Amino acid sequence: MAKTTLQHLVAEQKILNRIYVVRRERVMLDRDLAELYGVATKRLKEAVKRNAGRFPKDFMFAMTAAEFKKWRENATLSAADKKGLRYAPFCFTEQGVTMLSCILNSKTAIDVNLRIIRVFVKMREYGLTHKEILMQLGKLEKEVKANSRDIENIFVVLKELIERQRNPVPRNKIGFKRYDQG
Repeated sequence: MAKTTLQHLVAEQKILNRIYVVRRERVMLDRDLAELYGVATKRLKEAVKRNAGRFPKDFMFAMTAAEFKKWRENATLSAADKKGLRYAPFCFTEQGVTMLSCILNSKTAIDVNLRIIRVFVKMREYGLTHKEILMQLGKLEKEVKANSRDIENIFVVLKELIERQRNPVPRNKIGFKRYDQG
């Protein structure tokens, strides 16, 4: 694997780890975006406030005090990270992240923004693919359920296989071991 490909995978994983679900929306927080863009969170918030008309509620919103408290309790953050969180962060949806690239015009911001958008697109495609498969399985199951108990068992097994694919179990390596005479 080429070094740049590995770097992209690491960057994508770093982005994925910073996408949260708030109000049933996938969002990224201002502090995480600021870090990725290489700017101070305060400066990012200032730029957003100066361009408030570009960020309607479906692009960006501030967490409520209750959401912020719940997020701090549930987020897997170090004690130092939690200490630095005094104010409820801005939450940017995919569209809000795109709009940020318009107001943060640095090369770094544009490059990072492209990566973030690609991650959001991959997440959406992945979700749609699995949703379609499960919907088709559900349809087929309903049609066949009345006809045969054996086919119902097939669907149970198929669902288990899909679930295992989502959460693979580590397996022991098999094969021949080299025997050295010593």
